[in-house]
Amino acid sequence: MNDPSFFQCISCFKKYDLHEIRYRCDCGDLLDVIHDLEFYIPNPKKWVECLNLSKDYSFKRYKKILLPSIPEESLITLFEGDTPLYDITDRFPQFKKIMLKHEGMNPTLSFKDRGMVAGVSWANYLGCKNIICASTGDTSAAMAAFSGSSKSLRGIVLLPKGKISPEQLAQAISYGALTIGIETDFDGCMKLVQEITSKHNIYLLNSMNSIRIEGQKAIGIETLHQLNWNVPDWFVIPVGNAGNISALGKGLRELYTLGIINKLPRLAGIQAEGSSPLAHSFKNNFNELIPQKAKSTKASAIQIGNPVSYKKAVREIKYFNGYVESVTENEIMDWKAQVDKLGISICPNSSVAMAGAIKLYDKNIIKKTDSVVAI
Repeated sequence: MNDPSFFQCISCFKKYDLHEIRYRCDCGDLLDVIHDLEFYIPNPKKWVECLNLSKDYSFKRYKKILLPSIPEESLITLFEGDTPLYDITDRFPQFKKIMLKHEGMNPTLSFKDRGMVAGVSWANYLGCKNIICASTGDTSAAMAAFSGSSKSLRGIVLLPKGKISPEQLAQAISYGALTIGIETDFDGCMKLVQEITSKHNIYLLNSMNSIRIEGQKAIGIETLHQLNWNVPDWFVIPVGNAGNISALGKGLRELYTLGIINKLPRLAGIQAEGSSPLAHSFKNNFNELIPQKAKSTKASAIQIGNPVSYKKAVREIKYFNGYVESVTENEIMDWKAQVDKLGISICPNSSVAMAGAIKLYDKNIIKKTDSVVAI
């Protein structure tokens, strides 16, 4: 392997060349992307100083820790990232400090743009022609937009018919992706995508693609940069397919390894009550994942009953002494309304995090002395 970065199985630790199109180990488990951080960032203090002076967009600014192997000429960007971090402590004084990282301010209105700049750019670098994803709405919008921005990539989207919002459906279609509704749920679409990519030369861009996960690390890294590397006590994040909490944890671990941050936060993953297999597993000490038939929720982007990144998420939750909770539909919509009243318009998927933060405070999991970032 000539590249200092490589794939490594999360279970048996077998290594693979990063340039191989591969989503799982031969043993069947998911892969991590492992970077030689000392090679790419030999002087972390100097790197941080360079970040402070950088005028680049988010992914390019943090590329040495996100995906250093990709050449800049292969990047496909919509200038995603650099989303606002709102301090709303004055409205919720029960918290020492509470801030909202508004990922809905990305170009296609969700954090999925963070992963797609990495995944679609990598597909472009590898010379792929077709890319595909299963989606509950946000992933398809992001992948379709990035493929539309490319001169050479064609996007293909599989959606559970009648189970995503009209706005999300319109995005995938308007960005030019081949958009197909399937009479199943997200998990059924995901199974079909895996079958298709195993038989055809089409690049998969769901969160089981570990390259995509690398791009999503930027959310936590950028947040801490905005906070001058002062680490909050908690990050609270919605969980569906569990890729984002996995990415958040991995990025934070890498910053800690480099010595850029000197403490670790706790992580809280929040699910919609009707689609909460991770929360149920947490209550049983993660003894097993029991897939669910995901029930309809206003937070449709996380309406997933069998999260692909379950094992990665469990690893991060354990490492960060985390917590997993579920919230009801009333809680989701009540806290969407409360945040909207602040002049910060969020979708129900995002309000899951705020509802979860309040619920954990009420249960005395989050303390009065804790600072919180809800994503």
